[in-house]
Amino acid sequence: MAGKVRRTTHRSVAGKKLYAVRDAKGRFKDIQTYERAHGMDLKRKSRGERAKAAKKR
Repeated sequence: MAGKVRRTTHRSVAGKKLYAVRDAKGRFKDIQTYERAHGMDLKRKSRGERAKAAKKR
């Protein structure tokens, strides 16, 4: 089970906000634009929200 991933913010040359995820050795594992990462965060439901929805059924 994966834990919460820490993302650091950077800026691209074009000025867009970026999220960077690093691996255990400190190397970049994944870099996404803030816009895309934030959109996916909003679409996904948290464990608590999923449990609450399951109880309602």
